[in-house]
Amino acid sequence: MPGHRSITEAEKLAAAKLGGIPVHREQMAVVANIYRAASSVRQHLENSVLRDADLTWTSFVVLWVVWVWGESETRHVAEEAGISKGTLTGVSRTLEGRGLMTRAGHPSDGRLKLLSLTDEGEALMQRLFPRFNEEEAFVASRLSAEECHTVAEGLRQVVRQVEEEGEERRLTLLDGAEPAPRRSGRRAKGEGAPQPQSPATRQLHSPTAVRPHGPTTG
Repeated sequence: MPGHRSITEAEKLAAAKLGGIPVHREQMAVVANIYRAASSVRQHLENSVLRDADLTWTSFVVLWVVWVWGESETRHVAEEAGISKGTLTGVSRTLEGRGLMTRAGHPSDGRLKLLSLTDEGEALMQRLFPRFNEEEAFVASRLSAEECHTVAEGLRQVVRQVEEEGEERRLTLLDGAEPAPRRSGRRAKGEGAPQPQSPATRQLHSPTAVRPHGPTTG
């Protein structure tokens, strides 16, 4: 098995392997580096500020969504967090057990649950998020403010492309057929099975970039 390689080494190896194969090299570099950057950032944050708070990335994202939007239906939280309802059930129960979150029945639909943060959960996010944001600044510290804006806008365009045209593209590539069910891989204890989702959704999600949900809206 190959050991860890720098991004420069990986790009050189890929270029040598591809040789004369006609490929969209610039676009390939964008997607490859999105994946690599997202994985590196997530690992750094999980192994630093989130580990200190005994939180996984997923549980932090769930806390963030509910913290920002207040009491929310589970379906909207799952959509914003980019996880399945089953995964959210496991995460919310864990957070509830720690006294950080409450789950209540929906007043008009017994099939739905409402999530909200406890006072302890609110206090945790008030303490934790400034530290989390400091690490966001750290991982982006080689970019100027203008470069950060340019990169962020470019990634938004990638997300919009997948969200707005990805389904039509998928149907064309599969000739209208549904994709095969994805096998569940390894997962964190209490977080349930992962929901199949596009690489753009998995890798581009930022816990500080949630969108409005509820009547207008994942």
